[in-house]
Amino acid sequence: MSSISDRVRSLIDQSGLSLHDFADQADLDAEQFRECLSGTSPFSTVDLAVIADEFHVSMDWLLTGAEPPLAVAARTTTGKAAEALAAARDYVARRADLDKLGYTQPWRPVSPAAPAGSTYAAQGEALAKSARRAVELQGRLVVQGGLPELIEAVFGADVAVEPLGDGFDGLAATGQGAKLILLTTTSNPARQRFTLAHELGHLLGDDDQDVHLDRDIFARAQKIDPSEQRANAFASVFLLPEQSLREAVGAVKLTRESFAALCCDFMVSPATLAYRLLTLRVIDAGACDYYKRMSLREAAVVADRVEELDRQVAVSQEKRLPGLLVGDTRAAYEAGKATLRPYASLLGVDVDELRDQLASGQGHGGTA
Repeated sequence: MSSISDRVRSLIDQSGLSLHDFADQADLDAEQFRECLSGTSPFSTVDLAVIADEFHVSMDWLLTGAEPPLAVAARTTTGKAAEALAAARDYVARRADLDKLGYTQPWRPVSPAAPAGSTYAAQGEALAKSARRAVELQGRLVVQGGLPELIEAVFGADVAVEPLGDGFDGLAATGQGAKLILLTTTSNPARQRFTLAHELGHLLGDDDQDVHLDRDIFARAQKIDPSEQRANAFASVFLLPEQSLREAVGAVKLTRESFAALCCDFMVSPATLAYRLLTLRVIDAGACDYYKRMSLREAAVVADRVEELDRQVAVSQEKRLPGLLVGDTRAAYEAGKATLRPYASLLGVDVDELRDQLASGQGHGGTA
Protein backbone atom coordinates (compact mmCIF):
# COMPACT_ATOMS: atom_id res chain seq x y z
CA MET A 1 0.00 0.00 0.00
CA SER A 2 1.37 3.42 -0.97
CA SER A 3 2.30 5.97 1.68
CA ILE A 4 2.01 9.76 1.74
CA SER A 5 5.65 9.95 0.68
CA ASP A 6 4.95 7.62 -2.25
CA ARG A 7 2.10 9.81 -3.43
CA VAL A 8 4.17 12.98 -3.11
CA ARG A 9 6.97 11.28 -5.07
CA SER A 10 4.47 10.41 -7.79
CA LEU A 11 3.57 14.10 -8.02
CA ILE A 12 7.25 14.97 -8.36
CA ASP A 13 7.60 12.44 -11.19
CA GLN A 14 4.49 13.77 -12.95
CA SER A 15 5.66 17.37 -12.63
CA GLY A 16 9.01 16.67 -14.26
CA LEU A 17 10.66 18.84 -11.60
CA SER A 18 13.65 18.04 -9.47
CA LEU A 19 13.04 17.54 -5.77
CA HIS A 20 14.54 20.98 -5.04
CA ASP A 21 12.45 22.72 -7.74
CA PHE A 22 9.29 20.94 -6.59
CA ALA A 23 9.87 22.16 -3.02
CA ASP A 24 10.65 25.65 -4.30
CA GLN A 25 7.43 25.80 -6.36
CA ALA A 26 5.44 24.74 -3.28
CA ASP A 27 7.32 27.32 -1.19
CA LEU A 28 8.72 24.60 1.12
CA ASP A 29 12.16 24.29 2.68
CA ALA A 30 14.03 21.84 0.44
CA GLU A 31 16.00 20.13 3.21
CA GLN A 32 12.96 19.68 5.46
CA PHE A 33 11.00 18.45 2.45
CA ARG A 34 13.69 15.85 1.76
CA GLU A 35 13.46 14.61 5.37
CA CYS A 36 9.68 14.25 5.07
CA LEU A 37 10.04 12.23 1.88
CA SER A 38 12.56 9.92 3.50
CA GLY A 39 10.31 9.38 6.51
CA THR A 40 12.71 11.04 8.94
CA SER A 41 10.03 13.54 9.89
CA PRO A 42 6.28 13.65 9.08
CA PHE A 43 4.61 16.02 6.67
CA SER A 44 2.70 18.77 8.47
CA THR A 45 -0.90 19.50 7.53
CA VAL A 46 0.26 22.91 6.26
CA ASP A 47 2.86 21.25 3.98
CA LEU A 48 0.26 18.86 2.59
CA ALA A 49 -2.27 21.65 2.09
CA VAL A 50 0.28 23.67 0.13
CA ILE A 51 1.29 20.67 -2.02
CA ALA A 52 -2.36 19.79 -2.68
CA ASP A 53 -3.18 23.32 -3.74
CA GLU A 54 -0.10 23.89 -5.88
CA PHE A 55 -0.31 20.59 -7.76
CA HIS A 56 -4.13 20.35 -8.03
CA VAL A 57 -4.84 17.24 -5.98
CA SER A 58 -6.94 16.84 -2.86
CA MET A 59 -5.44 16.67 0.60
CA ASP A 60 -7.64 13.63 1.13
CA TRP A 61 -5.85 11.84 -1.72
CA LEU A 62 -2.46 12.75 -0.27
CA LEU A 63 -3.49 11.36 3.13
CA THR A 64 -5.39 8.23 2.02
CA GLY A 65 -4.78 7.62 -1.66
CA ALA A 66 -8.55 7.51 -2.25
CA GLU A 67 -10.05 9.51 -5.11
CA PRO A 68 -13.43 11.09 -4.23
CA PRO A 69 -16.48 10.38 -6.46
CA LEU A 70 -16.61 13.99 -7.65
CA ALA A 71 -13.10 13.66 -9.06
CA VAL A 72 -14.14 10.59 -11.03
CA ALA A 73 -17.25 12.36 -12.33
CA ALA A 74 -15.16 15.36 -13.43
CA ARG A 75 -12.76 13.11 -15.30
CA THR A 76 -15.44 11.12 -17.14
CA THR A 77 -17.83 13.93 -18.17
CA THR A 78 -17.41 16.16 -21.23
CA GLY A 79 -18.49 19.63 -22.36
CA LYS A 80 -19.72 22.43 -20.11
CA ALA A 81 -20.78 19.88 -17.50
CA ALA A 82 -17.15 18.75 -17.28
CA GLU A 83 -16.07 22.36 -16.64
CA ALA A 84 -18.70 22.66 -13.93
CA LEU A 85 -17.63 19.41 -12.28
CA ALA A 86 -13.97 20.43 -12.42
CA ALA A 87 -14.78 23.72 -10.68
CA ALA A 88 -16.90 21.91 -8.09
CA ARG A 89 -14.15 19.36 -7.54
CA ASP A 90 -11.69 22.15 -6.80
CA TYR A 91 -14.01 23.82 -4.29
CA VAL A 92 -14.87 20.53 -2.58
CA ALA A 93 -11.20 19.55 -2.34
CA ARG A 94 -10.42 22.90 -0.75
CA ARG A 95 -13.18 22.35 1.81
CA ALA A 96 -11.81 18.87 2.55
CA ASP A 97 -8.41 20.39 3.23
CA LEU A 98 -9.93 23.02 5.54
CA ASP A 99 -11.94 20.33 7.32
CA LYS A 100 -8.70 18.56 8.21
CA LEU A 101 -7.37 21.84 9.59
CA GLY A 102 -10.40 22.13 11.88
CA TYR A 103 -12.64 24.37 9.74
CA THR A 104 -15.83 22.39 9.35
CA GLN A 105 -18.58 23.64 7.06
CA PRO A 106 -21.65 24.56 9.17
CA TRP A 107 -24.23 22.51 7.22
CA ARG A 108 -27.68 22.89 8.79
CA PRO A 109 -30.31 20.63 7.13
CA VAL A 110 -34.02 20.79 7.93
CA SER A 111 -36.42 18.00 8.74
CA PRO A 112 -38.91 17.23 5.96
CA ALA A 113 -42.42 16.96 7.37
CA ALA A 114 -44.08 15.04 4.52
CA PRO A 115 -46.20 12.10 5.69
CA ALA A 116 -45.34 8.57 4.58
CA GLY A 117 -46.55 7.74 1.09
CA SER A 118 -46.56 11.36 -0.09
CA THR A 119 -45.98 12.17 -3.74
CA TYR A 120 -42.60 13.57 -4.74
CA ALA A 121 -44.19 16.98 -5.25
CA ALA A 122 -45.69 16.84 -1.75
CA GLN A 123 -42.31 15.88 -0.33
CA GLY A 124 -40.74 18.90 -2.01
CA GLU A 125 -43.47 21.19 -0.72
CA ALA A 126 -43.08 19.94 2.86
CA LEU A 127 -39.31 20.33 2.65
CA ALA A 128 -39.70 23.89 1.34
CA LYS A 129 -42.03 24.82 4.21
CA SER A 130 -39.46 23.53 6.72
CA ALA A 131 -36.73 25.47 4.91
CA ARG A 132 -38.76 28.69 4.98
CA ARG A 133 -39.34 28.29 8.71
CA ALA A 134 -35.58 28.07 9.17
CA VAL A 135 -35.20 31.29 7.18
CA GLU A 136 -37.90 33.07 9.18
CA LEU A 137 -36.35 32.00 12.49
CA GLN A 138 -33.32 34.07 11.50
CA GLY A 139 -35.49 37.06 10.67
CA ARG A 140 -34.76 36.91 6.95
CA LEU A 141 -36.93 37.17 3.84
CA VAL A 142 -36.56 35.01 0.74
CA VAL A 143 -38.21 37.64 -1.48
CA GLN A 144 -35.38 40.11 -0.88
CA GLY A 145 -32.14 40.07 -2.86
CA GLY A 146 -29.02 38.18 -1.85
CA LEU A 147 -30.33 34.63 -2.07
CA PRO A 148 -26.81 33.09 -2.21
CA GLU A 149 -25.84 34.92 0.98
CA LEU A 150 -29.10 33.84 2.65
CA ILE A 151 -28.51 30.18 1.79
CA GLU A 152 -24.95 30.31 3.12
CA ALA A 153 -26.06 32.00 6.35
CA VAL A 154 -29.15 29.90 7.08
CA PHE A 155 -28.27 26.45 5.74
CA GLY A 156 -24.46 26.50 5.67
CA ALA A 157 -24.22 25.46 2.02
CA ASP A 158 -21.65 27.27 -0.11
CA VAL A 159 -22.85 28.97 -3.30
CA ALA A 160 -20.54 29.66 -6.25
CA VAL A 161 -21.25 31.15 -9.67
CA GLU A 162 -18.93 30.48 -12.61
CA PRO A 163 -19.04 31.59 -16.28
CA LEU A 164 -19.83 28.18 -17.76
CA GLY A 165 -21.86 29.24 -20.80
CA ASP A 166 -24.98 27.64 -22.24
CA GLY A 167 -25.90 24.00 -21.75
CA PHE A 168 -25.53 24.00 -17.97
CA ASP A 169 -27.73 25.40 -15.20
CA GLY A 170 -26.30 24.15 -11.92
CA LEU A 171 -25.18 21.32 -9.69
CA ALA A 172 -25.35 20.29 -6.06
CA ALA A 173 -22.28 18.54 -4.63
CA THR A 174 -21.87 16.72 -1.34
CA GLY A 175 -18.76 15.07 0.04
CA GLN A 176 -15.51 15.44 1.96
CA GLY A 177 -17.22 17.73 4.46
CA ALA A 178 -18.60 20.01 1.73
CA LYS A 179 -22.06 21.09 0.69
CA LEU A 180 -21.83 23.12 -2.50
CA ILE A 181 -24.16 24.67 -5.06
CA LEU A 182 -22.58 25.78 -8.32
CA LEU A 183 -24.47 27.92 -10.85
CA THR A 184 -23.60 29.37 -14.22
CA THR A 185 -23.56 33.09 -14.92
CA THR A 186 -26.57 34.13 -16.98
CA SER A 187 -28.52 37.10 -18.29
CA ASN A 188 -31.70 35.56 -16.82
CA PRO A 189 -31.70 36.23 -13.04
CA ALA A 190 -35.07 34.54 -12.54
CA ARG A 191 -33.78 31.28 -14.02
CA GLN A 192 -30.61 31.49 -11.94
CA ARG A 193 -32.65 32.11 -8.79
CA PHE A 194 -34.95 29.15 -9.51
CA THR A 195 -31.91 26.96 -10.22
CA LEU A 196 -30.35 27.98 -6.90
CA ALA A 197 -33.52 27.03 -5.00
CA HIS A 198 -33.77 23.81 -7.05
CA GLU A 199 -30.20 22.78 -6.12
CA LEU A 200 -30.85 23.62 -2.46
CA GLY A 201 -33.79 21.22 -2.70
CA HIS A 202 -31.42 18.50 -3.93
CA LEU A 203 -29.05 19.11 -1.02
CA LEU A 204 -31.77 19.19 1.63
CA GLY A 205 -33.39 16.11 0.08
CA ASP A 206 -30.08 14.17 0.06
CA ASP A 207 -30.46 13.47 -3.67
CA ASP A 208 -27.65 11.42 -5.25
CA GLN A 209 -25.42 12.06 -2.20
CA ASP A 210 -22.22 12.88 -4.15
CA VAL A 211 -23.15 15.15 -7.04
CA HIS A 212 -26.38 16.04 -8.79
CA LEU A 213 -25.85 17.70 -12.17
CA ASP A 214 -28.58 19.71 -13.90
CA ARG A 215 -27.75 20.66 -17.47
CA ASP A 216 -31.28 22.05 -18.07
CA ILE A 217 -33.65 22.16 -15.12
CA PHE A 218 -36.59 22.78 -17.46
CA ALA A 219 -35.88 19.90 -19.86
CA ARG A 220 -38.82 17.61 -20.57
CA ALA A 221 -36.92 14.57 -19.23
CA GLN A 222 -36.63 16.29 -15.85
CA LYS A 223 -40.39 16.05 -15.30
CA ILE A 224 -40.36 12.25 -14.94
CA ASP A 225 -37.35 12.00 -12.63
CA PRO A 226 -38.55 11.72 -8.98
CA SER A 227 -35.70 13.77 -7.51
CA GLU A 228 -36.29 16.50 -10.12
CA GLN A 229 -40.01 16.59 -9.37
CA ARG A 230 -39.20 17.01 -5.68
CA ALA A 231 -36.55 19.70 -6.32
CA ASN A 232 -38.84 21.64 -8.67
CA ALA A 233 -41.70 21.54 -6.15
CA PHE A 234 -39.28 22.66 -3.45
CA ALA A 235 -38.06 25.61 -5.53
CA SER A 236 -41.57 26.71 -6.45
CA VAL A 237 -42.84 26.70 -2.85
CA PHE A 238 -39.60 28.11 -1.39
CA LEU A 239 -39.65 31.09 -3.77
CA LEU A 240 -43.46 31.47 -3.93
CA PRO A 241 -44.93 30.46 -0.55
CA GLU A 242 -48.71 30.15 -0.54
CA GLN A 243 -49.53 32.66 2.17
CA SER A 244 -47.25 35.40 0.83
CA LEU A 245 -48.45 34.85 -2.70
CA ARG A 246 -52.14 34.85 -1.79
CA GLU A 247 -51.67 38.04 0.23
CA ALA A 248 -49.88 39.70 -2.69
CA VAL A 249 -52.57 38.66 -5.19
CA GLY A 250 -55.36 39.57 -2.77
CA ALA A 251 -54.01 43.09 -2.36
CA VAL A 252 -54.53 43.84 -6.06
CA LYS A 253 -56.82 42.79 -8.86
CA LEU A 254 -54.89 40.28 -10.96
CA THR A 255 -54.26 41.93 -14.29
CA ARG A 256 -51.46 41.75 -16.82
CA GLU A 257 -49.82 44.71 -15.08
CA SER A 258 -50.14 43.33 -11.54
CA PHE A 259 -49.01 39.87 -12.68
CA ALA A 260 -45.91 41.44 -14.24
CA ALA A 261 -45.22 43.32 -11.02
CA LEU A 262 -45.46 40.09 -9.00
CA CYS A 263 -42.86 38.49 -11.29
CA CYS A 264 -40.50 41.36 -10.44
CA ASP A 265 -41.39 41.32 -6.73
CA PHE A 266 -40.57 37.63 -6.34
CA MET A 267 -37.99 37.61 -9.18
CA VAL A 268 -39.40 34.53 -10.87
CA SER A 269 -40.24 33.88 -14.50
CA PRO A 270 -43.82 34.48 -15.67
CA ALA A 271 -44.13 30.74 -16.42
CA THR A 272 -43.05 29.81 -12.87
CA LEU A 273 -45.51 32.25 -11.34
CA ALA A 274 -48.36 31.20 -13.67
CA TYR A 275 -47.94 27.51 -12.87
CA ARG A 276 -47.77 28.24 -9.15
CA LEU A 277 -50.98 30.27 -9.28
CA LEU A 278 -52.61 27.47 -11.26
CA THR A 279 -51.55 24.91 -8.65
CA LEU A 280 -53.05 27.10 -5.92
CA ARG A 281 -56.23 27.48 -8.03
CA VAL A 282 -55.90 31.24 -8.06
CA ILE A 283 -56.12 31.19 -11.86
CA ASP A 284 -57.48 28.66 -14.35
CA ALA A 285 -55.66 26.85 -17.15
CA GLY A 286 -56.61 29.48 -19.70
CA ALA A 287 -55.14 32.32 -17.65
CA CYS A 288 -52.04 30.22 -16.98
CA ASP A 289 -51.49 29.72 -20.73
CA TYR A 290 -51.96 33.47 -21.29
CA TYR A 291 -49.56 34.65 -18.59
CA LYS A 292 -46.81 32.06 -19.11
CA ARG A 293 -46.20 33.31 -22.67
CA MET A 294 -44.81 36.55 -21.24
CA SER A 295 -41.01 36.84 -20.97
CA LEU A 296 -39.24 38.23 -17.90
CA ARG A 297 -38.06 41.24 -19.90
CA GLU A 298 -41.60 41.85 -21.10
CA ALA A 299 -42.87 41.65 -17.52
CA ALA A 300 -40.32 44.25 -16.45
CA VAL A 301 -41.44 46.56 -19.28
CA VAL A 302 -45.12 46.13 -18.40
CA ALA A 303 -44.40 46.79 -14.70
CA ASP A 304 -42.10 49.73 -15.54
CA ARG A 305 -39.21 48.07 -13.70
CA VAL A 306 -36.64 47.63 -16.46
CA GLU A 307 -33.86 49.42 -14.55
CA GLU A 308 -34.43 47.13 -11.58
CA LEU A 309 -34.22 44.07 -13.83
CA ASP A 310 -31.04 45.37 -15.44
CA ARG A 311 -29.43 45.59 -12.01
CA GLN A 312 -30.47 42.01 -11.31
CA VAL A 313 -29.05 40.92 -14.67
CA ALA A 314 -25.72 42.57 -13.87
CA VAL A 315 -25.51 40.59 -10.61
CA SER A 316 -26.49 37.28 -12.22
CA GLN A 317 -23.72 37.70 -14.80
CA GLU A 318 -20.99 38.09 -12.16
CA LYS A 319 -18.67 35.33 -11.01
CA ARG A 320 -19.12 34.55 -7.32
CA LEU A 321 -16.77 32.65 -5.04
CA PRO A 322 -18.26 30.43 -2.29
CA GLY A 323 -18.48 32.78 0.67
CA LEU A 324 -18.03 30.28 3.50
CA LEU A 325 -15.01 28.74 1.80
CA VAL A 326 -13.41 32.14 1.28
CA GLY A 327 -13.95 33.10 4.93
CA ASP A 328 -12.54 29.86 6.32
CA THR A 329 -9.54 29.90 3.96
CA ARG A 330 -8.62 33.36 5.15
CA ALA A 331 -9.20 32.34 8.79
CA ALA A 332 -6.84 29.36 8.38
CA TYR A 333 -4.13 31.65 7.07
CA GLU A 334 -4.63 34.21 9.84
CA ALA A 335 -4.47 31.43 12.44
CA GLY A 336 -1.15 30.21 11.03
CA LYS A 337 -2.61 26.86 9.97
CA ALA A 338 -2.04 27.46 6.26
CA THR A 339 0.14 29.64 4.08
CA LEU A 340 -1.21 32.55 2.05
CA ARG A 341 -0.96 30.59 -1.20
CA PRO A 342 -4.30 28.68 -0.90
CA TYR A 343 -6.13 31.92 -0.13
CA ALA A 344 -4.50 33.74 -3.05
CA SER A 345 -5.21 30.94 -5.52
CA LEU A 346 -8.85 30.77 -4.41
CA LEU A 347 -9.21 34.50 -5.00
CA GLY A 348 -7.32 34.22 -8.28
CA VAL A 349 -4.73 36.85 -7.34
CA ASP A 350 -0.96 36.91 -7.09
CA VAL A 351 0.23 35.80 -3.68
CA ASP A 352 2.75 38.63 -3.30
CA GLU A 353 0.18 41.25 -4.30
CA LEU A 354 -2.29 39.81 -1.81
CA ARG A 355 0.36 39.83 0.92
CA ASP A 356 0.99 43.52 0.21
CA GLN A 357 -2.75 44.26 0.29
CA LEU A 358 -3.20 42.52 3.63
CA ALA A 359 -0.13 44.26 5.04
CA SER A 360 -1.60 47.64 4.05
CA GLY A 361 -4.92 46.77 5.68
CA GLN A 362 -6.90 46.35 2.45
CA GLY A 363 -9.60 43.70 2.63
CA HIS A 364 -10.63 41.29 -0.11
CA GLY A 365 -14.22 40.31 -0.80
CA GLY A 366 -15.64 36.89 -1.59
CA THR A 367 -16.57 37.63 -5.19
CA ALA A 368 -14.38 37.92 -8.20
